[in-house]
Amino acid sequence: MDLDRTRADMIPALTFDRLADEGSRITPQHLGELNALRRHATLAATGIRLEESLTDATLTMFDKLLGSMARRAENRTRDKALKTVRELQGHLRTLTGSCRLLIDARTKGVDSLAQIEALDWQRFAVAVEQAEVLGRPETVDRTAELIERHRTVKLFAGSFLNTFEFRGAGAVQGLLSALAIIAELYRTGKRRLPDRVPLRFVPSAWRPFVLRDGIVDRAAYELCALSQLRERLRAGDIWVAGSRQFRDFDSYLIPPATFAALREKGPLPLAIETDFERHIEERRTRLDMAIEQVTVLARQGELPQVRLDENGLIISPLKAATPPATEMARRTAYDRLPRVKITDLLLEVDAWTRFSECFIHRRSGREADDRNALLTVILADGINLGLTRMAETCRGASLRQLAHLHDWHISEAAYGEALGRLIDAHRAMLLAALWGDGTTSSSDGQQFHAGGRGAALGDINARSGNEPGVAFYTHVSDRYDPFASRVIAATAGEAPHVLDGLLYHQTGLTIEEHYTDTGGASDHVFGLMPFFGYRFAPRLRDIKERRLHLLPGQESGPLLAGMTAEPIALGHVAAHWDEMLRFTTSIRTGTVTASAMLRRLPAYPRQNGLALALRELGRLERSIFMLDWLRDIDLRRRTQAGLNKGEARNALARALFFNQLGELRDRRFENQTYRASGLNLLAAAIILWNTRYLEMALADVGTPDEIARHIAPLGWEHISLTGDYSWNVEDRPDPDALRPLRAVSSLLAA
Repeated sequence: MDLDRTRADMIPALTFDRLADEGSRITPQHLGELNALRRHATLAATGIRLEESLTDATLTMFDKLLGSMARRAENRTRDKALKTVRELQGHLRTLTGSCRLLIDARTKGVDSLAQIEALDWQRFAVAVEQAEVLGRPETVDRTAELIERHRTVKLFAGSFLNTFEFRGAGAVQGLLSALAIIAELYRTGKRRLPDRVPLRFVPSAWRPFVLRDGIVDRAAYELCALSQLRERLRAGDIWVAGSRQFRDFDSYLIPPATFAALREKGPLPLAIETDFERHIEERRTRLDMAIEQVTVLARQGELPQVRLDENGLIISPLKAATPPATEMARRTAYDRLPRVKITDLLLEVDAWTRFSECFIHRRSGREADDRNALLTVILADGINLGLTRMAETCRGASLRQLAHLHDWHISEAAYGEALGRLIDAHRAMLLAALWGDGTTSSSDGQQFHAGGRGAALGDINARSGNEPGVAFYTHVSDRYDPFASRVIAATAGEAPHVLDGLLYHQTGLTIEEHYTDTGGASDHVFGLMPFFGYRFAPRLRDIKERRLHLLPGQESGPLLAGMTAEPIALGHVAAHWDEMLRFTTSIRTGTVTASAMLRRLPAYPRQNGLALALRELGRLERSIFMLDWLRDIDLRRRTQAGLNKGEARNALARALFFNQLGELRDRRFENQTYRASGLNLLAAAIILWNTRYLEMALADVGTPDEIARHIAPLGWEHISLTGDYSWNVEDRPDPDALRPLRAVSSLLAA
């Protein structure tokens, strides 16, 4: 569209986003009613954002297409290799038998080959010739099979390379030159490569295919260049003009001059000592103390449920700490809760919190005129029903009305603000205080399969089966509050998203300690957590195989020597300390999200100093944590309890998200995000409603606090989730009143 993208930098980012968002939804009639300057600004912002979105979508499609081709080539190569081995079984037996005869002859001192009468030289020669097939690159290397698919690449490579402007640092200039040459070939229609082309970017595994008898094979050269482009785009050392997702790494961060001014003005908004020497000295003292305590306790045999000796490390499973009377008390309490429709529950919770007021019009800022219709839209997201089927099920609401409300009143910001109201109301309840003090949390991903015609285009995570889909990654506090939720690709790692929920939620929670399972842990996350004041305590499945990394000059002692690996590269961390402070300050101030940066760091090239420095710092923090894990059974119990609460919340979410077989059939990421947020808001509303009525029920039956703290507000048997969704405002109790509890029914009653 030839729009000047630098215009977007002339106004605040929030203003630009609001203009672009408004332009994507406004009708031509309303657009024409704006004054000329506002109309032109809205159109320009919308055009720039649309171009960025299409650029990112095309690059993502390119990434997925090459990834799909590579997987198919891998599978076909494996199948061909197995078939070849089966076909060559007879020749392999001949070969091994002949080789055995030669070995026996040498052992017996036979000097002349003519004296080996049992050897059939003709069959031996044929067997060797056939066995050589197994050693050919095309038999065992997927690259050959991938090159065979060059016809597919030719369909889009020319348009793709000639449409986008690829940029990069010095290390990738050879690859960029190769891409320019390939683009020129397609543009001019030439068939042969120039006599001299860049080859330094070609990996060693590709060279036998690219260079055949000293001549560069065009098909192999193109596939190699495009494969390297895919990897370098993922790593971030090649970026694309006009893209939001594939930008220059440094452009995500606070400008160096701005960071220098922040540092000079006062303390940075970070939770650690920003002086490198003092910070490392404090960690050294902490690590020395942990080593000494673990060693002393291990020698005395007093490590709780842990045995550490010369034979290795054994950690016993935790024993259940739930009182036996809990299950009976839970059933008794839930039997007293009133039966309620999901619509009536939402009306009641809205009367307590007024969360529907958060969903204001994107343009005018007004609340929705029809609150019941707005709640219908939220419910349609939360139970995965969709607007079309909801309009058929809910009396008094048309599809046109619901679609208008969804377009102009539903947003991620509104969902976040509404969730904050529910959680802040829940935190104030006395029963919630029994479950925790609100300073610890856990996070976990929940897989939802993709359905419909677009299913085949979804991402597949082998850990969750071979069905395509996405994951909802949710943070839950120790009071069962689901305070953050986001959609991530099924193939994406969970670790990059751990910090997002902690940093960017809109509630009054102050989290100090956070738990994940092994999938949420990485050395980069370990390294970043202290900068923001969080203690990271993941449940590491392979903790016995993990290694301790000490600071230079530290000694682990004989008991821990088998668990100790190379020391921390302290000099490298020191050299990149200022860069690390700029990186974390950018995340803290919201210049860039933690997940956006953490997704890039692991893929960054080996020479990237920041990625390596953060990994080294993470190893130090993980070593301290591992020693704490061995000596502190309460830490292990808190982690287990926190993760159990998250898993229990996931069971409630699965029950709520039941429509369309629990599958996500909308392929748009924005709408998937609304489904995740709607589901999370609905779960939070049920948790708040349950807690308020459980408080009354537990008090009515006299349940002691030591039992009540083990009864979770996650039950849904008393809630009607199906049927006609009608909003009976007249039947709703007053905001200061509650529904009466159910009487305990007797089996002996007449």
